[in-house]
Amino acid sequence: MSGVTLSLIGKVALITGGSRGIGAATVRLFHQAGARVAFNYRSAKGAADALSRELGGPENCVAIEQELASPEQGRALVEKTVRAFGRIDALVANHGVWPPEDASIATMPDSQWRQTLAVNLDSVFGLTQAAVAEMQRQGKAADGSAAGHIVFVSSTAGQRGEAFHADYAASKGALISLTKGLSTELAPQGIYVNCVAPGWVETDMSLPALKDPATAPKIFATIPLGRVARPTEVAGPILFLCTPYAGFMSGEIINVNGGAVLVG
Repeated sequence: MSGVTLSLIGKVALITGGSRGIGAATVRLFHQAGARVAFNYRSAKGAADALSRELGGPENCVAIEQELASPEQGRALVEKTVRAFGRIDALVANHGVWPPEDASIATMPDSQWRQTLAVNLDSVFGLTQAAVAEMQRQGKAADGSAAGHIVFVSSTAGQRGEAFHADYAASKGALISLTKGLSTELAPQGIYVNCVAPGWVETDMSLPALKDPATAPKIFATIPLGRVARPTEVAGPILFLCTPYAGFMSGEIINVNGGAVLVG
């Protein structure tokens, strides 16, 4: 008896922030599902090149050095992906910044607010705009399957807010609204737009807070499962949303938070 397979054979995926953490786990999982994968990195060239080699080199998995802090840079990354593989079937907007130091709204510098929204939101606009244009050009597959999939990676902070991190919460909340608006707009064209909202995950970005003796107990106390997620536990739902098994899902927010935030 054969098992159920989540297959992306013949598909091309662009996964942002793919050199580490949730992004790297998602790159590996999409590759295992049969997709050719492009991912970007900003400064971690060694880790990015190693991941590309691990997954068969540029013919199967290409690492692209690309800053993502503006719409123009987002569009440029999609163009480089299409240049490498000829098309794009799935966009996973996973990259982001979370300034670790608490900053009250009364004292937060303009520069921090602007930088967080530039990376977490402005670049996603450019990525999405260019990816949608390419998916529309490609059209639906001959068998009538999806013209494309877009998955935004938000956060529990985008659902319940986060004190002293208003910039991050605002940017991630915007991705949830973007999911809903674009789903209504693009579903008739066969382009599915969904969102995954993780809670705390074992990543380099969250490590300082998770190792802080004063902060860590407070974090774990809010998670009914009593632990933080592994990156693969977020990558799995992302993959699922890009397969035919999610063929009647668009505009959904998938919560991956160990029961910390229960929302519809």
